[in-house]
Amino acid sequence: MIYDIRNVTTYAYGRPVPFARCVLRMLPREGGGQQVLSSQITVSPRDAERQDGLCFFGNRTTTLTIARPHRELRIEMTARVAVERGAAPFPAITRRWEEVAQLALAAQSLGADSPAQQLYPSRLVPLVDEITAYASESFARGRPVFEAASALMARIRAGFSYDPEATEVSTPIREAFARRHGVCQDFAHIMIAGLRGLGLPAAYVSGYLRTIPPEGQPRLEGADATHAWVSLWCGPETGWIGLDPTNDLIVGDDHIVTAIGRDYADVSPLDGVLVGPGSQKLDVGVDVVPVA
Repeated sequence: MIYDIRNVTTYAYGRPVPFARCVLRMLPREGGGQQVLSSQITVSPRDAERQDGLCFFGNRTTTLTIARPHRELRIEMTARVAVERGAAPFPAITRRWEEVAQLALAAQSLGADSPAQQLYPSRLVPLVDEITAYASESFARGRPVFEAASALMARIRAGFSYDPEATEVSTPIREAFARRHGVCQDFAHIMIAGLRGLGLPAAYVSGYLRTIPPEGQPRLEGADATHAWVSLWCGPETGWIGLDPTNDLIVGDDHIVTAIGRDYADVSPLDGVLVGPGSQKLDVGVDVVPVA
Protein backbone atom coordinates (compact mmCIF):
# COMPACT_ATOMS: atom_id res chain seq x y z
CA MET A 1 0.00 0.00 0.00
CA ILE A 2 1.02 3.58 -0.67
CA TYR A 3 -0.47 6.29 1.55
CA ASP A 4 -0.63 10.06 1.51
CA ILE A 5 -0.57 11.36 5.09
CA ARG A 6 -1.41 14.86 6.28
CA ASN A 7 -1.31 16.01 9.90
CA VAL A 8 -2.16 19.62 10.76
CA THR A 9 -1.59 20.57 14.41
CA THR A 10 -2.46 24.08 15.56
CA TYR A 11 -1.91 25.74 18.94
CA ALA A 12 -3.87 28.99 19.39
CA TYR A 13 -2.83 31.09 22.40
CA GLY A 14 -5.02 33.46 24.40
CA ARG A 15 -2.16 35.98 24.63
CA PRO A 16 1.09 36.38 22.67
CA VAL A 17 3.79 33.84 23.52
CA PRO A 18 7.25 35.48 23.40
CA PHE A 19 9.29 32.24 23.29
CA ALA A 20 8.72 28.56 22.57
CA ARG A 21 10.95 25.53 22.11
CA CYS A 22 9.56 22.14 21.16
CA VAL A 23 10.47 18.77 19.69
CA LEU A 24 8.33 17.23 16.95
CA ARG A 25 8.11 13.49 16.24
CA MET A 26 5.73 13.56 13.30
CA LEU A 27 7.72 12.26 10.33
CA PRO A 28 7.25 8.55 9.51
CA ARG A 29 10.08 6.10 10.16
CA GLU A 30 12.02 4.25 7.51
CA GLY A 31 12.32 0.45 7.72
CA GLY A 32 10.26 -2.33 9.24
CA GLY A 33 8.29 -2.76 6.03
CA GLN A 34 8.02 0.98 5.40
CA GLN A 35 9.61 3.16 2.75
CA VAL A 36 9.24 6.94 3.06
CA LEU A 37 8.86 8.21 -0.50
CA SER A 38 8.58 11.87 0.52
CA SER A 39 7.99 13.87 3.69
CA GLN A 40 8.13 17.42 4.92
CA ILE A 41 7.14 19.66 7.82
CA THR A 42 5.92 23.24 7.33
CA VAL A 43 5.83 25.55 10.35
CA SER A 44 4.20 28.91 11.00
CA PRO A 45 5.69 31.29 12.19
CA ARG A 46 7.93 30.70 9.17
CA ASP A 47 11.01 32.19 10.80
CA ALA A 48 11.15 29.42 13.43
CA GLU A 49 14.64 28.03 13.83
CA ARG A 50 14.67 24.27 13.22
CA GLN A 51 17.06 21.36 13.53
CA ASP A 52 16.38 17.82 12.27
CA GLY A 53 17.84 14.69 13.82
CA LEU A 54 17.27 11.19 15.21
CA CYS A 55 16.63 10.17 18.81
CA PHE A 56 18.15 7.11 20.52
CA PHE A 57 15.33 4.87 19.29
CA GLY A 58 15.80 6.01 15.69
CA ASN A 59 12.76 8.29 15.56
CA ARG A 60 12.98 11.34 13.30
CA THR A 61 12.89 14.56 15.31
CA THR A 62 12.52 18.24 14.45
CA THR A 63 13.49 20.75 17.15
CA LEU A 64 11.84 24.17 16.81
CA THR A 65 12.87 27.42 18.51
CA ILE A 66 10.56 30.44 18.13
CA ALA A 67 12.10 33.52 19.69
CA ARG A 68 9.51 36.15 18.80
CA PRO A 69 5.96 36.82 20.03
CA HIS A 70 3.27 34.75 18.30
CA ARG A 71 -0.41 33.96 18.87
CA GLU A 72 -0.48 30.71 16.90
CA LEU A 73 1.79 27.78 16.16
CA ARG A 74 0.74 25.78 13.10
CA ILE A 75 2.58 22.62 12.06
CA GLU A 76 1.71 20.73 8.88
CA MET A 77 3.29 17.36 8.13
CA THR A 78 2.78 15.70 4.77
CA ALA A 79 4.27 12.41 3.64
CA ARG A 80 3.91 9.63 1.11
CA VAL A 81 4.75 6.21 2.52
CA ALA A 82 4.84 2.74 0.97
CA VAL A 83 3.97 -0.08 3.39
CA GLU A 84 4.52 -3.78 2.69
CA ARG A 85 4.93 -6.00 5.73
CA GLY A 86 5.32 -9.75 5.66
CA ALA A 87 2.69 -12.00 7.17
CA ALA A 88 2.96 -12.66 10.89
CA PRO A 89 3.95 -16.19 11.91
CA PHE A 90 1.35 -18.73 12.97
CA PRO A 91 0.87 -17.90 16.69
CA ALA A 92 1.04 -21.48 17.95
CA ILE A 93 4.54 -22.11 16.53
CA THR A 94 6.27 -19.26 18.38
CA ARG A 95 8.42 -19.95 21.45
CA ARG A 96 6.92 -20.56 24.88
CA TRP A 97 6.45 -17.26 26.64
CA GLU A 98 8.60 -18.27 29.64
CA GLU A 99 11.47 -19.04 27.27
CA VAL A 100 11.11 -15.66 25.57
CA ALA A 101 11.24 -13.94 28.97
CA GLN A 102 14.45 -15.81 29.84
CA LEU A 103 16.07 -14.94 26.50
CA ALA A 104 15.14 -11.27 26.88
CA LEU A 105 16.61 -11.12 30.38
CA ALA A 106 19.85 -12.62 29.05
CA ALA A 107 20.14 -10.17 26.12
CA GLN A 108 23.66 -8.81 25.71
CA SER A 109 22.90 -5.86 23.43
CA LEU A 110 21.85 -2.45 24.72
CA GLY A 111 21.02 -1.15 21.25
CA ALA A 112 17.80 0.66 20.44
CA ASP A 113 16.10 -2.49 19.13
CA SER A 114 17.30 -4.77 21.93
CA PRO A 115 14.61 -6.42 24.09
CA ALA A 116 16.56 -5.13 27.10
CA GLN A 117 15.28 -1.61 26.36
CA GLN A 118 11.64 -2.65 26.74
CA LEU A 119 11.73 -4.98 29.75
CA TYR A 120 11.50 -2.59 32.67
CA PRO A 121 9.05 -0.01 34.06
CA SER A 122 9.12 3.40 32.41
CA ARG A 123 7.84 6.84 33.29
CA LEU A 124 4.25 6.26 32.14
CA VAL A 125 4.18 2.46 32.40
CA PRO A 126 4.89 1.36 35.95
CA LEU A 127 4.32 -2.23 36.96
CA VAL A 128 0.84 -2.60 38.48
CA ASP A 129 -0.01 -5.83 40.29
CA GLU A 130 -3.64 -5.80 39.13
CA ILE A 131 -2.64 -5.39 35.49
CA THR A 132 0.00 -8.14 35.72
CA ALA A 133 -2.60 -10.47 37.22
CA TYR A 134 -5.06 -9.55 34.46
CA ALA A 135 -2.47 -10.30 31.76
CA SER A 136 -1.41 -13.56 33.39
CA GLU A 137 -4.87 -15.03 32.73
CA SER A 138 -3.90 -15.29 29.04
CA PHE A 139 -0.45 -16.76 29.72
CA ALA A 140 -0.98 -20.33 30.80
CA ARG A 141 2.20 -22.25 31.52
CA GLY A 142 4.00 -23.22 28.30
CA ARG A 143 1.69 -21.26 25.99
CA PRO A 144 3.31 -19.86 22.81
CA VAL A 145 4.12 -16.19 23.32
CA PHE A 146 2.39 -14.81 20.23
CA GLU A 147 -0.72 -16.89 20.86
CA ALA A 148 -0.94 -15.71 24.47
CA ALA A 149 -0.34 -12.06 23.57
CA SER A 150 -3.01 -12.25 20.86
CA ALA A 151 -5.46 -13.60 23.44
CA LEU A 152 -4.61 -10.73 25.81
CA MET A 153 -5.12 -8.24 22.99
CA ALA A 154 -8.54 -9.71 22.21
CA ARG A 155 -9.57 -9.50 25.87
CA ILE A 156 -8.61 -5.82 26.04
CA ARG A 157 -10.60 -5.09 22.89
CA ALA A 158 -13.65 -6.93 24.27
CA GLY A 159 -13.44 -5.68 27.85
CA PHE A 160 -12.51 -2.01 27.42
CA SER A 161 -14.53 0.76 25.76
CA TYR A 162 -13.04 3.31 23.38
CA ASP A 163 -14.05 6.65 24.90
CA PRO A 164 -12.11 9.85 24.09
CA GLU A 165 -13.82 11.66 26.97
CA ALA A 166 -12.84 9.14 29.66
CA THR A 167 -9.13 9.92 30.04
CA GLU A 168 -6.48 12.53 29.37
CA VAL A 169 -2.82 12.23 28.40
CA SER A 170 -1.90 12.48 32.07
CA THR A 171 -4.34 9.81 33.33
CA PRO A 172 -2.36 7.07 35.17
CA ILE A 173 -2.71 3.58 33.72
CA ARG A 174 -3.97 2.27 37.07
CA GLU A 175 -6.94 4.63 36.77
CA ALA A 176 -7.59 3.85 33.09
CA PHE A 177 -7.44 0.13 33.88
CA ALA A 178 -9.97 0.49 36.71
CA ARG A 179 -12.37 2.49 34.52
CA ARG A 180 -12.15 0.07 31.55
CA HIS A 181 -12.58 3.15 29.35
CA GLY A 182 -10.01 5.15 27.41
CA VAL A 183 -8.26 5.59 24.08
CA CYS A 184 -5.51 3.85 22.14
CA GLN A 185 -2.77 5.34 24.33
CA ASP A 186 -4.39 3.86 27.46
CA PHE A 187 -4.93 0.42 25.93
CA ALA A 188 -1.34 0.27 24.64
CA HIS A 189 0.05 1.31 28.04
CA ILE A 190 -2.11 -1.26 29.85
CA MET A 191 -1.06 -4.07 27.54
CA ILE A 192 2.61 -3.10 27.82
CA ALA A 193 2.39 -3.01 31.63
CA GLY A 194 0.86 -6.48 31.66
CA LEU A 195 3.49 -7.93 29.33
CA ARG A 196 6.41 -6.34 31.18
CA GLY A 197 4.94 -7.55 34.46
CA LEU A 198 5.38 -11.07 33.09
CA GLY A 199 8.97 -10.35 32.03
CA LEU A 200 8.22 -9.86 28.32
CA PRO A 201 9.69 -6.96 26.31
CA ALA A 202 6.99 -4.68 24.92
CA ALA A 203 7.44 -1.32 23.17
CA TYR A 204 5.04 1.58 22.59
CA VAL A 205 4.48 2.49 18.93
CA SER A 206 2.83 5.62 17.61
CA GLY A 207 1.69 6.30 14.08
CA TYR A 208 -1.33 6.40 11.83
CA LEU A 209 -4.13 4.17 10.57
CA ARG A 210 -5.62 4.33 7.11
CA THR A 211 -8.61 6.69 7.22
CA ILE A 212 -10.57 4.92 4.48
CA PRO A 213 -11.08 1.19 5.26
CA PRO A 214 -11.16 -1.45 2.53
CA GLU A 215 -14.61 -1.97 1.00
CA GLY A 216 -16.90 -3.90 3.27
CA GLN A 217 -14.73 -3.48 6.38
CA PRO A 218 -15.58 -1.27 9.40
CA ARG A 219 -13.76 1.95 10.13
CA LEU A 220 -11.00 1.43 12.71
CA GLU A 221 -11.00 3.21 16.07
CA GLY A 222 -8.37 5.93 16.26
CA ALA A 223 -8.19 6.59 12.51
CA ASP A 224 -8.89 10.32 12.90
CA ALA A 225 -5.78 11.10 14.94
CA THR A 226 -2.38 9.70 15.75
CA HIS A 227 -2.74 6.09 16.85
CA ALA A 228 -0.85 3.85 19.30
CA TRP A 229 -0.21 0.15 19.59
CA VAL A 230 2.24 -2.39 21.04
CA SER A 231 5.30 -4.15 19.65
CA LEU A 232 6.17 -7.44 21.37
CA TRP A 233 9.53 -9.24 21.13
CA CYS A 234 8.76 -12.90 20.46
CA GLY A 235 12.31 -14.27 20.45
CA PRO A 236 15.39 -13.98 18.22
CA GLU A 237 13.88 -15.93 15.29
CA THR A 238 10.57 -14.04 15.17
CA GLY A 239 11.66 -10.62 16.42
CA TRP A 240 9.15 -7.83 17.03
CA ILE A 241 5.46 -8.18 16.16
CA GLY A 242 2.93 -5.35 16.31
CA LEU A 243 -0.39 -5.81 18.12
CA ASP A 244 -3.17 -3.23 18.15
CA PRO A 245 -5.34 -3.78 21.26
CA THR A 246 -7.69 -0.93 20.37
CA ASN A 247 -8.87 -2.84 17.29
CA ASP A 248 -7.74 -6.42 18.10
CA LEU A 249 -5.48 -6.48 15.04
CA ILE A 250 -2.07 -7.84 14.19
CA VAL A 251 -0.27 -4.84 12.73
CA GLY A 252 -0.04 -5.03 8.96
CA ASP A 253 -0.27 -2.72 5.99
CA ASP A 254 -3.02 -0.53 7.55
CA HIS A 255 -0.58 0.85 10.15
CA ILE A 256 2.09 3.49 9.45
CA VAL A 257 4.80 3.82 12.12
CA THR A 258 6.01 7.25 13.21
CA ALA A 259 7.92 6.54 16.43
CA ILE A 260 8.87 3.72 18.82
CA GLY A 261 9.75 4.06 22.50
CA ARG A 262 9.15 2.80 26.02
CA ASP A 263 5.88 4.72 26.42
CA TYR A 264 4.07 7.82 25.16
CA ALA A 265 6.66 10.15 26.72
CA ASP A 266 9.29 8.83 24.27
CA VAL A 267 7.13 9.31 21.18
CA SER A 268 4.87 12.29 21.84
CA PRO A 269 4.24 14.04 18.49
CA LEU A 270 5.01 17.40 20.09
CA ASP A 271 6.46 18.36 23.45
CA GLY A 272 8.45 21.25 24.82
CA VAL A 273 8.16 24.50 26.73
CA LEU A 274 6.71 27.93 26.11
CA VAL A 275 7.09 31.17 28.03
CA GLY A 276 4.00 33.30 28.42
CA PRO A 277 0.67 33.76 30.21
CA GLY A 278 -2.83 32.87 29.07
CA SER A 279 -4.66 29.82 27.79
CA GLN A 280 -4.09 27.67 24.72
CA LYS A 281 -6.32 25.69 22.39
CA LEU A 282 -5.15 22.62 20.48
CA ASP A 283 -6.61 21.42 17.19
CA VAL A 284 -5.37 18.33 15.33
CA GLY A 285 -6.53 17.07 11.95
CA VAL A 286 -5.27 13.82 10.38
CA ASP A 287 -5.89 12.29 6.97
CA VAL A 288 -4.43 8.98 5.79
CA VAL A 289 -5.53 8.23 2.24
CA PRO A 290 -4.52 5.15 0.25
CA VAL A 291 -3.33 6.06 -3.25
CA ALA A 292 -2.32 2.57 -4.48
